Formats: sequence, structure tokens, C-alpha cells
Amino acid sequence: MIWNFIQNQILGMKWLNALIGSLLQKTGLDTASRMGGSVQFFFYDVIKITILLCTLIFLISYIQSYFPPERSKKILGRFHGIFANCIAALLGTVTPFCSCSSIPLFIGFTSAGLPVGVTFSFLISSPMVDLGSLVLLMSIFGVKVAVTYVIFGLIVAVIGGTLIEKLRMERYVEDFIRNAGTVSIDSPEITQRDRLVYAKDQVVSTFKKVFPYILVGVGIGAVIHNWIPESVVETVLGGNNPFGVILATLIGVPMYADIFGTIPIAEALLYKGAQLGTVLAFMMAVTTLSLPSLIMLRKAVKPKLLALFIVICTIGIILAGYAFNLLQAFLL
Repeated sequence: MIWNFIQNQILGMKWLNALIGSLLQKTGLDTASRMGGSVQFFFYDVIKITILLCTLIFLISYIQSYFPPERSKKILGRFHGIFANCIAALLGTVTPFCSCSSIPLFIGFTSAGLPVGVTFSFLISSPMVDLGSLVLLMSIFGVKVAVTYVIFGLIVAVIGGTLIEKLRMERYVEDFIRNAGTVSIDSPEITQRDRLVYAKDQVVSTFKKVFPYILVGVGIGAVIHNWIPESVVETVLGGNNPFGVILATLIGVPMYADIFGTIPIAEALLYKGAQLGTVLAFMMAVTTLSLPSLIMLRKAVKPKLLALFIVICTIGIILAGYAFNLLQAFLL
């Protein structure tokens, strides 16, 4: 009962949905109609995600202040083999970055001499899996779905980075990065006030960058939720279409959005009858393999390594999607 209260009223903010519905009805809007339901869905999800976003980014950024790039390089440099890939993937979970924002850190780690497979484990994990996505997924899909999503995301990151390492792809990193070198300096100690200011600045910066995608994502979710017939979603993305996961992944790859903007779309699709693995594969593809991030990554790696990265992530996401579908009855 306590956990249900936390999930529904604190994380899910069901009270907010009821409050918005009541206020809209007082204005004369029928929330049972398609238009009224869309308006209620839009305001509820925008406000809920904004509150969670700002709170989570503040907390995550405060934690991240203890792991500046120099310290992260030193931590990763202590480990070897697949264990180093695991640490890199876990480090990615405490970095509140989208795929584009993760690439400068990836370049920095690679220039510092870290194994390319380890840096790719970080690059895959950072946008796909973070503490913010864990909490947001818990607020909508429940703890079992959220934890399983994180586990699958980490598995894809570790296996992907390990494969790149085993295939000895270092030679396909652009020369200017491999030859850049790095100066080893100790990270300066910062005060608690500095950490709080940094966390506040990260909230403002991230909110400005992410909020447009939240509006677009929630807007699309509102349309799906109230205007697209369930039969259409079930036919394209439901259990009767064995290629639904593949289709959702391929649709998601060229798109660019933060996970905060994709969750409302996933929520609406699941409500309309799409399979769990299909909507989560869509989320993974959008956040990990966006076209802008791939263009940026091409500046750092040669086409063969870029193609291998895309293939590994795509296959990993598709397999994770089908695994989610097999586990759907248990998870929901």
C-alpha cells in the first residue's frame, strides 16, 4: 500500500490529474470528450514531467559534481576487461545527458587513452539509461518495468562496448582524437555551495534544452491517447504484428528527443494496445541513435566504426524489445 501510494500519488501525481480535470470542467470543458481529454492529458503530463525533470536533474547534477571528467577518467582507468565496460556503463547512468551531450565526454575519454570499447559502453549507456529515466518510468509503468529497462540498457551498453573492444576498432577512431593526448591534473575541490549552484545551473540549462521536446512529445501523446483508434495501434504495434519491435526501432532511430519527451508517447501507445517491448524499443532508439548525434559522432570516428556502433545498438535494442514482450505479462 505504501509503495502504491508513492508510485501513484508522489511519482505518478494522480492527484494532479484529478485536480486539472476538475479545473477544466469548471471552465465548461468536457474532459470525457476527445478534445477535453487531450487538453487534460497535455496539461497533466507537461506539469508532471516538468516537476520530476527539475527535481531529478538537480539531484543527479549534485551527484555528478563529485564525478568531473578528470575524476571519471581516473576511475575508469583503474579497471580492465569487461569489468571496465560495466563501470563505464554504470557511470553513464549518473550523467543526465542526451546522446548529443554525451559525445564530448566520449571524445575526452578516448583522447585520454581509455580503451575505445569502454568509452563506447559509456556512450551507449549515458543517453539510454539514467536515474531520471528510472524514476519517470517508475511513475508511469511501475518499478518492475523501470528496473528491467535499466538492466536491459546496461546489458546492451556492456555487450556493445565489449564487442567493439574485441574487434580492435581503435584504428577507426579519427587520428586527431587518438593523437590528442591529455594533461593529467587533479580536479579542484569545490564547496557545497558550488555544488548546489552547479546543480541549479544544470536544471536551468537542461530545462531550456529539453522543454520544447516535452511539449512536442506530450502533444503527440495527447493525439495518440484520444484521437488514434486502438485498432490502428494494435494492428501496427500490437502482438499480432511480429515485426512491431523492428518497425518501432527503425522509426525511432532518425528522430531526436530526450527521454523526457518520448515517455508520454510511449505511455499513450501502451494505453492504446501497443506491446510493452515495442514502445520501450522505440524509446531506446530515439534516445540512443538520434540522427544529430550520429552526425556529431562521425566527426570523431570513421565510417566503419560508426556503422558497427549503429548495427550493435539497433540489434541490441530490437532484442531487448522482444525480451520485454516475452516478459510483458510478468512486468505489467
